[in-house]
Amino acid sequence: MNDGIGRVLVLGANGRLGRAAARAFAAAGWSVVAQVRRAPADPLAGGVEYLECEIADAARIVARARGAEVVVTGLNPIYTRWAREAMPMARAAIDIATALGALLMLPGNVYNFGRAMPALLDEAVPFAPTTSKGRIRVAIERAIEDATTRGLRAVVVRAGDFYGGDGRGSWLDLAIARDLGRGIVTYPGPPDVVHAWAWLPDLARAFVRVAQARDRLAAFESIHFPGHAVTGADWTRVLSSLSGRRLRRRDLPWTLMRWLSPVMPMWRAVLEMRYLWQVPHALAGERLQALAPGFAVTRFEAAVAETLGGDPALAAALESRHPNTA
Repeated sequence: MNDGIGRVLVLGANGRLGRAAARAFAAAGWSVVAQVRRAPADPLAGGVEYLECEIADAARIVARARGAEVVVTGLNPIYTRWAREAMPMARAAIDIATALGALLMLPGNVYNFGRAMPALLDEAVPFAPTTSKGRIRVAIERAIEDATTRGLRAVVVRAGDFYGGDGRGSWLDLAIARDLGRGIVTYPGPPDVVHAWAWLPDLARAFVRVAQARDRLAAFESIHFPGHAVTGADWTRVLSSLSGRRLRRRDLPWTLMRWLSPVMPMWRAVLEMRYLWQVPHALAGERLQALAPGFAVTRFEAAVAETLGGDPALAAALESRHPNTA
């Protein structure tokens, strides 16, 4: 079994997952080549070597990352561009990992299972996508699995909605915690429906542990990351506790979003996935535990506290006191 450190290529290392993965692999002692379109203003230090080029420049990437045993793809198009860009990005990652003879690691999501998904999702649950994005994700995973019949080795690490890590753009900062300063938690679904979440620092650590157990993987595997399976009521409780006041829960204005969706492409894309807030779902973690014995996620309350503390805007909102909620 190969549990040692090695060399890893992270594609899209300026993205939220890519940056978290680069940081986690470097912290574990790996040599990291981080492919980015533009050099970051705040580059990661300590074992991270940046490669500034387009993903289409595969020859340059392969030459620079020679010797990498693992390729992590953090490539992810803007939500409204999935139909045009998601599959080409995936194929670029396949080609690069194949040329390097490396294990390809892809972050998966729950879109593949569709509206009829069961409350607990393990690796045996069949795909039944009911949205265009779900069908795209299934097609990507099938393309990767097909490539493993021609020599590629690959693993999908499937998780719920991301939060935490560097940058913004999660449901937490865009909706749930946006109006904390006014004493409001804006939640996209019913308060009692369980929803799967992945705190990015934990998910990145899981990528490292799976990579370290790569000799125990089949040619193609899908591994579920359990993360935090919590409700809207849980979010309201934790945010209230952290702020030291009782917060009010408010629904996301789905009706308004539907009215304006003809002229708001992003809202149309979000509306398609609304069912994820209405159908309870969590991810089972037995296979991850078998590969990474003792792996544990950070307590939900601690993960939320660290996330809010690391975001200046959210931290300021958390510390403010609205007169109606003090």
